[in-house]
Amino acid sequence: MQALLGGSLLVVVGSPGYLKCDVDDASETHEESLGEEAFDTVNSSIVSGESVRFFVHVNLQVQPSQAAESELPDGCGLLHTSRKYLKLKNFEEEIRAHRDLDGFLDRASIILNETATSLDDVLRAMLLRLVHKPDNTEPDCNVDLLMAVLFTDAGTPMEGKAVHLLSDTIQGVTATVTGVQYQQSWLCIICTSKSLLKRHVCISRLVRPQNWGENCCEVRFVILVLAPPKMKSTKTATEVGRTFATMFLDITFRQKLLKTRTEEEFKEALVHQRQLLTVMDQGPNPSLKNYSISSICVQKSHQPLQHKDFFPVGKGIREDFARRFPVYSLDFTDGIIGKNKAVGKFITTTLFLYFACLLPTIAFGSLNDEITYGAIDVQKTIAGQSIGGLLYALFSGQPLVVLLTTAPLALYTHVIRGICDDYELDFNTFYAWTGLWNSFFLALYALFNFSLIMSLFKRSTEEIIALFISMTFVLDAVKGTVKIFQKYYGISHGNHNADHISVLSLLGLGTSLNTSFHTALNTSLLANPPELTSVSSRSAEHPSRETAVLSLLIMLGTLWLSYTLYQFKKSPYLHPYMREILSDCALPISVLTFSLISSYGFREIKMSKFRYNPSESLFKIAEMQSLSLGAIGSAMGLGFLLSMLFFIEQNLVAALANAPENRLVKGTAYHWDLLLVAVINTGLSLFGMPWIHAAYPHSPLHVRALAVVEERVENGHIYETIVNVWETRLTTLGASILVGFSLLLLPVPLQWIPKPVLYGLFLYIALTSIDANQLFERMALLLKDQASYPPTHYIRRVPQRKIHYFTGLQVLQLLLLCAFGMSPLPYMKMIFPLIMMAMIPIRYKLLPRIIEAKYLDAMDAEH
Repeated sequence: MQALLGGSLLVVVGSPGYLKCDVDDASETHEESLGEEAFDTVNSSIVSGESVRFFVHVNLQVQPSQAAESELPDGCGLLHTSRKYLKLKNFEEEIRAHRDLDGFLDRASIILNETATSLDDVLRAMLLRLVHKPDNTEPDCNVDLLMAVLFTDAGTPMEGKAVHLLSDTIQGVTATVTGVQYQQSWLCIICTSKSLLKRHVCISRLVRPQNWGENCCEVRFVILVLAPPKMKSTKTATEVGRTFATMFLDITFRQKLLKTRTEEEFKEALVHQRQLLTVMDQGPNPSLKNYSISSICVQKSHQPLQHKDFFPVGKGIREDFARRFPVYSLDFTDGIIGKNKAVGKFITTTLFLYFACLLPTIAFGSLNDEITYGAIDVQKTIAGQSIGGLLYALFSGQPLVVLLTTAPLALYTHVIRGICDDYELDFNTFYAWTGLWNSFFLALYALFNFSLIMSLFKRSTEEIIALFISMTFVLDAVKGTVKIFQKYYGISHGNHNADHISVLSLLGLGTSLNTSFHTALNTSLLANPPELTSVSSRSAEHPSRETAVLSLLIMLGTLWLSYTLYQFKKSPYLHPYMREILSDCALPISVLTFSLISSYGFREIKMSKFRYNPSESLFKIAEMQSLSLGAIGSAMGLGFLLSMLFFIEQNLVAALANAPENRLVKGTAYHWDLLLVAVINTGLSLFGMPWIHAAYPHSPLHVRALAVVEERVENGHIYETIVNVWETRLTTLGASILVGFSLLLLPVPLQWIPKPVLYGLFLYIALTSIDANQLFERMALLLKDQASYPPTHYIRRVPQRKIHYFTGLQVLQLLLLCAFGMSPLPYMKMIFPLIMMAMIPIRYKLLPRIIEAKYLDAMDAEH
């Protein structure tokens, strides 16, 4: 197996890229006639400290006083070397490989017949060629300074001479049973210097093979790469060296270069080698038979869906059941029984999930209580959340997905309430029929394998919708805080009302339904001061600035404490186990802390609490026979639109939870889970409880909470990667049980949690959910220096301009979603699922007309 090995006193970061074994070029065939003695110097262990040394003895004038100051015996010292495999450059996918070669061909520095014999003389001649070029753009370039950077002193100078090493090199190696065999005929030397303004490459072909020490016995080609230290991650000296080293790894190419007579022939050979390394769509080129498919991987094209994929009926459900049932018992025992236990992580994740589900449930319940005039209240919302969560935790195919009632569902409830008021229909009955039709359509989608359609959603489309949901959390928290200030921060009551109306008109909040439940909840609570819990009539008549300022501080404090504790696992303080516990419990700690501060630390300042009216009966079935056929038909139309929302949200959130970077191993169950959601919502509809479906970002955050995460460094950039995830049902099961027991905590002490804490919770959830959003990362690139760009797959494979074009097109799609999803008109929001479905033809038909398909596929790839 062949590969590239970076040997240096510096750390060279890379990942293995292996090739099949071949024989060396003409200059290396002489080794066969030397017998086994030659291989004694060629083979060496990869862990050997002598494996990448190149010795050059230089006479130096050493002052006696300096030698006397050394306390090292016999001139001995310490030497730190680093050797790591570098991944071969993929000329098909990595756009920078072609640009590196094009830049070299434009400013070629080629020495074809170098007569120098020592490494010092060869490198000095190469540097002089670069300095004396007619188009030299390096006014401060100093040959002696660059020579000093190329070599690093290995230890304390000895009298009369010193041992020097090349500071940074890349060399081809072949893995054998006995160790590592180095390719002897070429050497790539890389160097960074602050005195340089641009990157430079010089290639020197020696007249005769030179012996420059161990592992470098018959050198014919020397590649010198110079670059400034601050460069884009794909333009560093190591990356440029990797490009040319990948080309020189091929024996046929080196033999061809030995036969070239002019620089033009040399350039033609380079261009021809690039063409060979670029993989054709028909498959690997025959001349590349020595290369492994791992180094020149081909991205598979997406197979379009066909009618036969949706038949036979129930095929997807049966496959999901067959995939997940054999590991069903492991969902209860993994992490509890065996050597690797994770009981502590399960407990902290359960607490996180409990608070992350309970607080939105309370807020939705308060909103539903307002818009349905008590038909759906906080008690029913909590009960429905607990029952639905328990059933899903016990019987779902992917228990890491979290079910919640969401803002669009509250919107549908509001529309149903308005229809019932206009046509004098019984709300509970019409609500139940709408839910039953929704469940009916969802069951059809599951039986006919419609979840396969979600495979048409590319990663970029999923991230647009995910970022839109995160934006609504942030926007609603900001709007809620603005309303609190408009209510409580007025100088006088009259001026306050005028300013209140003015700001609302500017924000487009008016009296129409807002984009989500938070704003509507603020409208209902703040527009009726007497209904606020523990608010006196005096405070209702005279706005209190203290309430507004404290609300802002409580919200920001909740966000600060929760996010600080979430990042605490990266700090050097405390034991790693304690840091992990604090990070996992960030949300519960912050909610409890600032709820206590608000309720007890500032008792004299009255805060708004959520609306609560106890239910007369939790479990009362609607009278289904009381509606006419026309009303039932109208409910079917609403149920169909609702089923579209359920279908997209459920499958989209499940796809984000099952993303390849999460490394889940037990399989997916999209069809079965969709059918189970239909069954659960059938019961909730009959008893007049809020509907629930998969929630974002709670589900991906749940996966993240159960993950074992490691930090890794690549080209100086730190990134986190998931090693494995504990796939268990116990966390969602425990959280659902705790939510059910919360019914006993109504109204006290749950009403001690003020609304600003809820806003801080949503800001925290939004902030943590955008950490791994690729769209947000690419938007941030517009504000970053190119030297700070991370070495991601799309940075390597796609031109920078195309990346920014693609990001701009995604932002336009995001604005389209905002235009409908945040519209003040409720009926525009109802067709919001159709807008999300319309993003499929936009991705497949419109975007390829603007950006090449290969670049779109590269940016939609996982890695």
